[in-house]
Amino acid sequence: MKGLSDQRRLYALSAVLLALTVAMCCVWGLWGKGNEDGAEALPTPGAVETPVPWTAEGERPVSEKLVSTVVYFQDNYGYLVPVMKTIASQPGVARATLEMMVDSPANDMEAARLGLRPVIPENTKLDLDISGGTATLDMSREADSFTDAAAERNMVEAIVQTLTEFPTVDQVKIRVAGREKDSLQCGTAIGGALKRDSINLEGRDDGLLPSQADVVTLYFAGETGSVIVPVSRMVYGKGDVETAVVELIKGPSAMSPLENPLPSGCGLIGVKQENGHVVVNFTREFLALFENEDGGRQALRALALTCAQFDGVQSVEIQVEGVTYDVGGEALALPTFVNVESVLAEEAILAQARALVDGDE
Repeated sequence: MKGLSDQRRLYALSAVLLALTVAMCCVWGLWGKGNEDGAEALPTPGAVETPVPWTAEGERPVSEKLVSTVVYFQDNYGYLVPVMKTIASQPGVARATLEMMVDSPANDMEAARLGLRPVIPENTKLDLDISGGTATLDMSREADSFTDAAAERNMVEAIVQTLTEFPTVDQVKIRVAGREKDSLQCGTAIGGALKRDSINLEGRDDGLLPSQADVVTLYFAGETGSVIVPVSRMVYGKGDVETAVVELIKGPSAMSPLENPLPSGCGLIGVKQENGHVVVNFTREFLALFENEDGGRQALRALALTCAQFDGVQSVEIQVEGVTYDVGGEALALPTFVNVESVLAEEAILAQARALVDGDE
């Protein structure tokens, strides 16, 4: 048994060293290129330069361009989750992005290591044309084979969200086997032009409808703990920064498996916004988040994303009972992307290593 225990410890140590190596490489790359996680609140796929590698023979450098693109997966509870992936530059990046959302052994494995799943049925063929701000997507019959209405709705919503990430797309038209349809098999409407709308919209018991309310997007911790899930919530009154922070503190709905990134008992004293700068003043209970395993990093990112959805927000400052609290470094930099694949993969390795070490103790 001792040999097995030593073996597990060695495996855990190797996993940790691997994760740290990946992290150091990422940090070195960011140091060399500067902070790419700028102040844009909405992600825009675009080209990025990668370090220039050498050939196997070491004779001459080979340059390669990559593009960042946002793929929408779903978690085990049916929440849509945006993930930024970096892929090789190629003609038809939008179509390539959608193809990563089709269920297949390779795509399923890629999503599973993040705790997620593809949203488009297996063997679905895609044909995409983008013109005049409209993306017209023709899918083969496999796309209209759902027996679950929620999964069908997720596919359509994920497609629209994904394609409207691209600045050349304002709306999406969906066809099945070359034909226009009003709805899919389980009733999801696809007639006419579809536009970007709320994501993971919560239902309400009081019958409030989106047309009767403002909608704010909140960011909560997902099932794996490292994934951040956007959730749209209808609110009475004005949907501004202060309202969004108040709703974030309330946490997910009672029936939701998602977790509140902010500590229990944390209260809000006030929110001020002036010249693009937002000051969020919490009660002392807020400090408990820094006792989290990640030092509160995910909670701060969720808070920054929640604030960044509003036009004009350029920076966020944290106060605790009126005193500015230094969260350190770029902890509250406004993220360009909700989730980044490389970061999620690294955190998954670290989580597995911690679980192995804890199991031996």
